[in-house]
Amino acid sequence: MSAVPAPHAIPRSSAPPGTASPHPTQPAPVAQVVPRPTPLATLHRELGARLVVFADWLLPLHYPNGIRAEHLHCRAAAALFDVSHMGQLTVGGGAAVRRELEALLPTDLATLAPGHCRYSLLLDAQGGILDDLIISAHDSHYSLVTNAARSAFDFAHIRAALPAGVTVELRADRALLALQGPAAAAVLAEFLPGSAALCFMQHTE
Repeated sequence: MSAVPAPHAIPRSSAPPGTASPHPTQPAPVAQVVPRPTPLATLHRELGARLVVFADWLLPLHYPNGIRAEHLHCRAAAALFDVSHMGQLTVGGGAAVRRELEALLPTDLATLAPGHCRYSLLLDAQGGILDDLIISAHDSHYSLVTNAARSAFDFAHIRAALPAGVTVELRADRALLALQGPAAAAVLAEFLPGSAALCFMQHTE
């Protein structure tokens, strides 16, 4: 319950009669954020998806069959999720990039071989946790996937912490899909030959 001030404590305007109060009671207008469509937004509309705003992105909530049917299908077979709203960053810059990234992540990147991924954390200068992420090693760079609501902040933090010789790119134009369910590996193998040989936390290009 909020306390109501005594009558003598209520501030009164000192403006002369007939003039505007220097302390307007109306709140300042809030800037409207235009939701960002994912690269697959046109396809979602063509398939009849109900689109909602999440973390300033326009994402499909469900399709005409409904959430229950989609849930049961995912549990029994496989389902494809558009997670393009999550932050996708690439970090490159030669051999020194590993040492620079290790100052931001509590992860031994020397043991992360190309083709492998690892769960890690993004830290501030005091070792406090800013976000959690997945980092993947490639032959000439690293790729990171961060949480959607933190992607712009994470990009700015990483860019500011790394030297000028290291390149950091936020790939907002790239789609990201998550294939989930007990039949996910079999479904993926139909479209990506050789993917069945991948183990947990491995990737291929």
